[in-house]
Amino acid sequence: MTKTSVRTVKFGSSEIEYTLERKKVKNINLRIKRDGAVKVSASSIVPAKSIDEFVLSKGEFILAALEKYAEREEFSEAAGKYEDGDSFYIMGKRLVLKVLSGKPSVEADGGYIYLTVPDAEDTAQKQRLMEKFRDEECLLNFGEILDEVYPVFGAMGVARPQLRIRKMESRWGSCAYRKGVITLNKRLLGAPRECIEYVIVHEMCHFIHPDHSKRFHALVASVMPDWRERKALLEKTPQCWY
Repeated sequence: MTKTSVRTVKFGSSEIEYTLERKKVKNINLRIKRDGAVKVSASSIVPAKSIDEFVLSKGEFILAALEKYAEREEFSEAAGKYEDGDSFYIMGKRLVLKVLSGKPSVEADGGYIYLTVPDAEDTAQKQRLMEKFRDEECLLNFGEILDEVYPVFGAMGVARPQLRIRKMESRWGSCAYRKGVITLNKRLLGAPRECIEYVIVHEMCHFIHPDHSKRFHALVASVMPDWRERKALLEKTPQCWY
């Protein structure tokens, strides 16, 4: 029978409250949900003190994740209006939105995105135009990076995969190796280029090793020796698009 309880530990000047679930698991497992809930599961034979110590050992990570989710929530509350002065990121570079009056279009230069609409109050039209613009930017930029990365894998006998994009909540990318398809998260567009390169290399390596075994990670490291640094940077990247 599963039992749950709420516990609190002190980490520096902060308190971390977590829900402990007792169940049949081999390890102490930690999950941080997007609503800010911290969940821990552990076997009934593990002392509560040991679980508290485990949570404390992850304290810095937990607080950073909670801060990131709070920023995302704050961002999403203000999102979707596409108003003059809003910020968007493409390949890690901040662009400021300028809403203009005229025939519907979206264009960008080095510092601005120019969204032109007949009616600046028509949020639905602004959203459709910006979503289309983002999809085009994703396919263009992700495709260029895939073209640069692919020859390394082509030499290993991997056929060039089809690139797809979609909005994903918990993953930056996925690989359907049997179908020859990699799918990248649309939100990845806001990340720095080196982070996008890492995700594409990661997914391409799954065509050789469709798992996360030692051989898989060895292949990633051989293609991209600094992948850990790139991954760490990606995890710090805030939500950069609505």
